[in-house]
Amino acid sequence: MNFEKDAVLESHLNQVGAERVLVKGHPAGLFVLFFTEMWERFSYYGMRALLVNFLVSTIAQHGWGWTNSEAMKLYGLYTGMVFLTPLFGGIIADRLTGYKKSIMVGAVIMTLGHISMAMEGFNKNFFLAGLVLIVLGNGLFKPNISSMVGKLYPDKGGKKDAGYTIFYMGINGGAFLGMMLCGYIGEKIGWHYGFGLAGIFMFLGMLQFYFAQRIFGKIGDTPEKENSVSEKLNQDDEHPRHIVRDRLLVIAIFMFSSIVFHLAFEQAGGSMTIFAKNYTQRVLSGDAATIFKWADFALTIVPIVVITGVLLVLAKKIIRKYPLIILFSSISFVIIWSLCLWKVYREYHGMNSEVTVSWFPMLNSFFIITLATSFSKIWERVWNPSGPIKFAMGLTLVGVGFAALAIGSAEIPTGAKTASVSMIWLVLAYFFHTVGELCIGPVGLSYVSKLSPKKFLGLLFGFWFCANAIANFIGGFIGSYIDKITESHSMSFFFAVFTVIPMIAAVFLLLGNKKIKKMMHGID
Repeated sequence: MNFEKDAVLESHLNQVGAERVLVKGHPAGLFVLFFTEMWERFSYYGMRALLVNFLVSTIAQHGWGWTNSEAMKLYGLYTGMVFLTPLFGGIIADRLTGYKKSIMVGAVIMTLGHISMAMEGFNKNFFLAGLVLIVLGNGLFKPNISSMVGKLYPDKGGKKDAGYTIFYMGINGGAFLGMMLCGYIGEKIGWHYGFGLAGIFMFLGMLQFYFAQRIFGKIGDTPEKENSVSEKLNQDDEHPRHIVRDRLLVIAIFMFSSIVFHLAFEQAGGSMTIFAKNYTQRVLSGDAATIFKWADFALTIVPIVVITGVLLVLAKKIIRKYPLIILFSSISFVIIWSLCLWKVYREYHGMNSEVTVSWFPMLNSFFIITLATSFSKIWERVWNPSGPIKFAMGLTLVGVGFAALAIGSAEIPTGAKTASVSMIWLVLAYFFHTVGELCIGPVGLSYVSKLSPKKFLGLLFGFWFCANAIANFIGGFIGSYIDKITESHSMSFFFAVFTVIPMIAAVFLLLGNKKIKKMMHGID
């Protein structure tokens, strides 16, 4: 089958006035959004990788010397607000500005936020002000770029699921690079350098999107202009109220499932960071250090090679018509390659290796980058199970990941403040969490896009990210009790909690699969 030709997709792109050039069977606009979101996620996850570690590091280490509980509460509040504000950003875009303007304004505000955080050394208030600006900017940015991805595709078939999976690869490409470079520079060179680096790529991503707006046609314009196109597509007005109601109920079910998944999954930046910092053997020497250096080399270079390949394919298709998109993307990649090679050189010539705390959450994004394309092909060509089945798979797998941590921490004495558990348990946990995320993250975005009434798409994406906000509030609150739970029970018991809860939710989804599918009324 020739995936470069898709008459239904090309007809849809023509109706919305978007660029009809296809890259690997998908709209060229998808890959522009891929790179825009990648640099935004670089900035967010790069900063997030440093947040708890910075807060709990001692004053002598240039941190703030907070307790684990205090740091986890701020982490939960901050990450929760990051996912709550998209609700308001979606409303603003749907009713006033359109997606394009909201994305641009959000990008500017987030850039200012990162600059403010980089000035933390002058006054602590700069750091807190930066967190607020990033929260506000993210609210305008995040739901609306996800909405634009959905509007590039017709609702029928598995193409949209595959498109969101590719988009998710961009999200995690940025997350991977951000955690790796901002985390490394922050821990090894200086916290404010790590925070500042995040802002540089947010700025470059903003410029790339600014010069790419023509490629989307009417998608993302002001609501009046875009609604005139939507009316031609006749995608909602034909549906009776009971169908719209049932589909909204399905979104609500998926939202609840996402809450359960993410209250466990988001421990990556909280309790799992504390576990990596205080309970994991990270200082290596001799043969172990040598093996790690080569593994770290592969982990650093392979993903950037993969993502560079995506840029080259896109450049081949659109560079003549949209040269500035490729120019700013290329500048970003020159900087990234320089930093990656510097990091590899510096680590290779070190006498021993201390694995940074931020190295572990980076594994999640590494696995996403290496597995996302395979999952995209599976959903599109091999096996495309129902949404409830995919969500149940994701919930089960995140539980399996925490089961690995529960087993690995079984020998830690009750109440112990430090330990030297093998790194392998964290690696296994991140692998299972990643496979689970691929069954929920991009699939959830796709189903919100397919099931939502189009005039409320931005709003419903905002509600979808509200589910993540609730999950982060709950997850951060539970994570803040890590010290109390390990003192009264054990570290193994703490992780077992996150094993059981997602698996119970998975069972309910499996039992309700047929009913939920019926309520979707023909949406695959």
